[in-house]
Amino acid sequence: KRLTEEFRANHVETITSNGVKTLVVTYTGYMLLKQHFTTSNATGNDKVTDTSNPTTGDLSVVKILEQQLFVKDKQLENKDSQISQMQNLLDQQQRLALQDKKLLEEYKSEINELKALKMPQEDKKENQSQEEVQTIKKQMEALNDKIKGQEQLNNQVSKKWYQFWK
Repeated sequence: KRLTEEFRANHVETITSNGVKTLVVTYTGYMLLKQHFTTSNATGNDKVTDTSNPTTGDLSVVKILEQQLFVKDKQLENKDSQISQMQNLLDQQQRLALQDKKLLEEYKSEINELKALKMPQEDKKENQSQEEVQTIKKQMEALNDKIKGQEQLNNQVSKKWYQFWK
């Protein structure tokens, strides 16, 4: 009978912890409930006194402690959300690092493939350059032969000319 809407409005708080909402009775509500049940359970002995009745000083201390507890609960919720965000960021960083590693391996394999394709072309270039060297050597030999032939002709002509004056 004591948990009326008025009692809930004045002495019950809803606290969310880790995404779970919990109804919590404040200290003053606790004291009212305790007083109600201790007086209803009394067997008519009026001499029984409850020494646990809080004074106004105790009530203010309790109120301050409840506020601090509420603040601490909020801080814990914030820390939980921060931890969750940090874990998500760490997971994302690990996925990106793995992705970078895969890309690096792919690039290395592509570079190796390109090098493998380039090597035969370099061999062909070397063969072409050797062929060019051979043709140039042949051309030089041909030119040397021509020069020798012209020198021989010049020698023959000079002998004839020299002999002509004799």
